[in-house]
Amino acid sequence: MSAGADGASPQDDDQHVLTTTGREARRGSFGPGGGAGMPTEKSDNFGVVIRRLGTILGKETHLLALVLVLTVASVALVVLGPRLLGQATDIIVSGVTGDGIDFGALHRKLFIVGAVYVASWMLGYAQAYILAGVVQRSMFALRESVERKINHLPLSYIDRQARGDLLSRVTNDIDNLSQSLQQTTSQILVSLLTLIGVITMMIIISPLLAVIALTTVPTSVWLMKQIGQRARPRFMDQWRHTGDLNAQAEEVFTGHSVVKSFGRQRDVEARFRDDNEQLYEASYTAQFTASLIQPMMVFMGNLQFVLIAVVGGLRISSGAMTVGEMQALIQYARQFSQPLTHLASMTATFQSGIASLERVLELLDAEEQSAEPPATVDPPPLRGRIVFDDVHFSYDPHTPLIEGLSVVAEPGQTVAIVGPTGAGKTTLVNLLMRFYDLDAGTITLDGRDIASMPRRELRSKIGMVLQDTWLFGGTIGDNLAYGNPDATDAQIREAARVTYVDRFVHSLPGGYDTVLNDEGDNISAGEKQLVTIARAFLADPSILILDEATSSVDTRTEVLIQEAMSALRSQRTSFVIAHRLSTIRGADVILVMHEGRIVEQGNHDDLLARGGHYADLYQAQFAGQTT
Repeated sequence: MSAGADGASPQDDDQHVLTTTGREARRGSFGPGGGAGMPTEKSDNFGVVIRRLGTILGKETHLLALVLVLTVASVALVVLGPRLLGQATDIIVSGVTGDGIDFGALHRKLFIVGAVYVASWMLGYAQAYILAGVVQRSMFALRESVERKINHLPLSYIDRQARGDLLSRVTNDIDNLSQSLQQTTSQILVSLLTLIGVITMMIIISPLLAVIALTTVPTSVWLMKQIGQRARPRFMDQWRHTGDLNAQAEEVFTGHSVVKSFGRQRDVEARFRDDNEQLYEASYTAQFTASLIQPMMVFMGNLQFVLIAVVGGLRISSGAMTVGEMQALIQYARQFSQPLTHLASMTATFQSGIASLERVLELLDAEEQSAEPPATVDPPPLRGRIVFDDVHFSYDPHTPLIEGLSVVAEPGQTVAIVGPTGAGKTTLVNLLMRFYDLDAGTITLDGRDIASMPRRELRSKIGMVLQDTWLFGGTIGDNLAYGNPDATDAQIREAARVTYVDRFVHSLPGGYDTVLNDEGDNISAGEKQLVTIARAFLADPSILILDEATSSVDTRTEVLIQEAMSALRSQRTSFVIAHRLSTIRGADVILVMHEGRIVEQGNHDDLLARGGHYADLYQAQFAGQTT
C-alpha cells in the first residue's frame, strides 16, 4: 500500500497520475503541454490498420459468421423480390392480352412477395441487433486495452504528449471508431452482397443488359478509389487538429485564473481561433472531398439506367424480353446503383473511423516501461537503508542532468535535499520511485537493487506527498481513504486529527462527506495539501518522500504540520525536498544539489559553519525575509 498522496498509488501500473511528478521532468523534456507526438498521415498503413481492425473484432468471430449468414439470407430475399414482382407483372400483361387475369395466381405471387420482404426485414433486424453487440463489446475491449496500455507506459511518454491530445485518442477517437463501425459494417456488407445478387439476377434475365450495366462499374470503382485516397489524409488532419484543440482547451481551462490574472484572454482567444480555423479547414476539406463520391455515383447510376432503358426498350419491341423482365431489370438497375451509392456514402464515415483507429493504434504500439521482475516471496521486514551508487540519468540523452551521484540514507534518517530550481531534487526521488529508469549506476533498498523489484512492491513501501496536490472528485473521506482503502472511520479521523484536517473539515457543511469537485477548487490550496498529508499518514509507509509538502500552508499551520511530520518520520527513512530552509533544520543529513551533483553534505550547523552553497542559500533566504 503506498501513500497515495498526490496520485502516488501503489499500483505498478499507476502511471496516469504521474503528472504530479517532476518539475525537472517538465524542464528536461517537452513537458505535459509539449509536442503532441502526432504523426502525419501514413497511407501505406491502411492495409495494416484494416488487419488490426480484424484482430480487434476477431474475438467475436462466431457471431460475425452468424451476422454474415443472416445478411446473406436477408439480401438474397431482397434481391429475389423484383424478380417475383416481374413475374406478377407478366401475369397481368398476359391476362390483359389473353383470356383475362388469373387473380388467384396473382394473389399467390403477391403474397409470396410480401412474405419474402417480411422475412428479409426480420433477418435484417436480427443481424443489426447481433452486430451492435459485436461492435460495442469490441470497443469495450479496446477501451480496456487502451487503459491498460496507459497504465504501463513510461512517464517519459506521458510527458511528451499534450494531455488533451492523449485524452482525445482515448475518448473521441474510440467513440468515432465505434460509430463508424456501427454505421458502416452492416451497410458495406449489405451493399456488397446486394451487388453480387443483383448482378447474378441480371445475368439470369438478360446477359446483354447485365454487361451493359456493368460497363459503368470499373469507372465508378476507380473514381471511388481516387477520391478515397485523397480523403484519408484529410481525415487524419481533422483528428490531429481535434486533438490539438482539445489539448489547448484543457490547458487553458486548467490555468484559467492565471490567464485572467495576466490579462492574456485575447492571446488565448487568438490562439484558439487559429487552431479552430485549422480544424475547420481540415474538417471542411475532408468532408467535402469524401462527399464528392456520392454525387459521382448518382451520375454513374443515372447513366447506367439510361443505357438499360434504351437497350431494354429495343429488346421488348423485338420480342426478346417481356415487360415483367424489363420491369425487374429496371428495378435491379436501381438496386445496382443504390449499393454503390451506399458504399460511396459510407466511405467518408469509414475513412474517418480508420483515421481514428490509426491514432489509437499508435498509442497501443508505444513502447512500454521495462518488464517487471517476479514478486518477492516472503520479503524480509524493511529497514529502509537506501544507497544511490554512481547514478547517471538524463531526460534528454544530449543534455546530462545527474552524473555520478552517490549518497547513503541510513534507516530512520531524515535526508533533506535543497538547491536551486532545476538542480535535480525532484528527479532524485522520481528515480527512487522508478518513475524513470537509470542510465547507469544503481539504487539499492536494504542492499537490493530496486530495478530487480516489481514497481508495485517498491511503491507499496513508499509514501509520497508532493507540492502539486492531486485530489479526485469525491468526498473528503474518500480522498483520505485513497491512502489506505481498508482504513476504518476511526483511523481516517485520527489521521485527519493529527494533520489538522479535522480542524477545517468541521467548518464545512458536509464535514467528511463534503464532495470535492474534480479540481478540488471548493477548498483552499493549503487545505488540499493537508488532505494529501493526511493521506500519507493513513498509508503508514516505511519510506517517506515530502516534496515541498507544506508550501501552500500558512506559517502557523506549517509549524503544526512540522510537528506532525516529525512524528510521521519517526522510525522511517525520509527524503524531504524543501525551498524553505527553516523547515529542514532538524534533518539528519542535508544534501545540497547543484546541476545534478551533490556539492555539499552535512547537518544544518555544519553546513552553515562551512560557509558554502548552503550558507549562501540560507543567508539569501533569511536576508530577503528581513528586508
